[in-house]
Amino acid sequence: MSIGLLLLIVVGLGVIGYFLGRRRALASVSGDPRRLHSLPSQYGQSVFLFTVVPALLLLVVWLMAQPQVIDRQVRGMVAADGSEGAALSLKMADVTRISEGLDALVARSAVTEEQLDSMRADFSDIRGRLAEVGVAVGADVEPDVFQAAKARRSLVGTSALMMSLAVLALAAAGFAFALNRIGPEFRARNVSEAVVMALLIGSSLVAILTTLGIVLSLISETLRFFQVYPAREFFLSGVWNPQFRGGSDLGIWPLIWGTLYVSFIALLVAVPIGLLAAIYLAEYADKRVRGVAKPMIEILAGIPTIVYGLFALITVGPLLRDYFAQPLGLGNSSSSVMTAGLVMGVMLIPFVSSLSDDIINAVPQAMRDGSYGLGATKSESIRQVILPAALPGVVGAVLLAASRAIGETMIVVMGAGAAAKLSLNPFEAMTTVTVKIVSQLTGDTEFASPETLVAFALGLTLFVFTLGLNVLALYIVRKYREQYE
Repeated sequence: MSIGLLLLIVVGLGVIGYFLGRRRALASVSGDPRRLHSLPSQYGQSVFLFTVVPALLLLVVWLMAQPQVIDRQVRGMVAADGSEGAALSLKMADVTRISEGLDALVARSAVTEEQLDSMRADFSDIRGRLAEVGVAVGADVEPDVFQAAKARRSLVGTSALMMSLAVLALAAAGFAFALNRIGPEFRARNVSEAVVMALLIGSSLVAILTTLGIVLSLISETLRFFQVYPAREFFLSGVWNPQFRGGSDLGIWPLIWGTLYVSFIALLVAVPIGLLAAIYLAEYADKRVRGVAKPMIEILAGIPTIVYGLFALITVGPLLRDYFAQPLGLGNSSSSVMTAGLVMGVMLIPFVSSLSDDIINAVPQAMRDGSYGLGATKSESIRQVILPAALPGVVGAVLLAASRAIGETMIVVMGAGAAAKLSLNPFEAMTTVTVKIVSQLTGDTEFASPETLVAFALGLTLFVFTLGLNVLALYIVRKYREQYE
């Protein structure tokens, strides 16, 4: 039975239980809902929950545990010849691929179960039939691998049947149990609210567990990297030169410098323009102008970064090279820190302007009225009253924009190049941490090599850096909101 059909049966049984539970509750009080402890619908909800929730939990646990249990059993069959390490992993991959191909053949009625049982690894027709379903089998398939593939397919089928029976049995048991409990004194509302509370708690834990999983995976792979490459050289070296053949220099500082340099130029563009735009929209623009200008500015945030990257590569880069870099003798490349910084700054303008606009509007009107009452002009009130009051929120907006700039990749790839160097010349090509994370994890490279594992060390460094900025920004914004809400 497929997972979709199983889910449909369980949910359908729960829906039936809902209507039967509601009817049974009303029947227990001769149709007078006032004599019930809870609403009639809550009695139906309790039957639905007892039917569906335990069955779905069992289904999820079974699906998570099934591959591990089956692979452990099959691995013992394959490892009987002494295979281990990479060789064993390759054999297990072949077992999985062949077993899925056999499943597809049976599903298409290309072979029968009896023919499948009699097949051997040297069966001449099996390779051609597996190729029909997209599974390439070499001429040197070992007999133990083929037998393990058939055993794995049999175990998966048996496990699927047992799972279906167990899930349906649990759903039926929950259906009967909940329906039997219904009566005028049954506290169905408490059951429904407890399940909703558990659902809300589980939803809030998703983000926490996801973050925890990301951090733990980064830490584990970073520790593997430092086992094959000295941490001292990684944090203190000023040279980034991965060779992939030994003798690599993997110092992080050229990448940190490029990241900070590009982000600094981007913030030099985004912060003044975004803040001035926010002041105009909040204090000077009338409703018609604000209704048109603010959505137009926020459109910049919806443009894909690849489009910004193309704009930097085709337009901004050649313009800076021809009119600034070459005449001043500062470089001949269209890929530069200045190119990426300017384009990224344009992308960040709505991040600064929108949040700053909301923060300025949140400043109490009484502060403006008090300033005007003392004889201050509008510009003086903005400079000396409104901006100081909104300063914590504006700083938070700037820090959030900085975090966005530090994590940008596509604009840097197409606008700043891929050269890792320490230089003050803004018209030279440089690169950032995010770009190197992508480049180190792509291509035909050995995953266990330091040149690949270094991507996780870079990712953990970037994570800690941006996390600190985000925490600082949220702290400032929260402090601001507590003061003026």
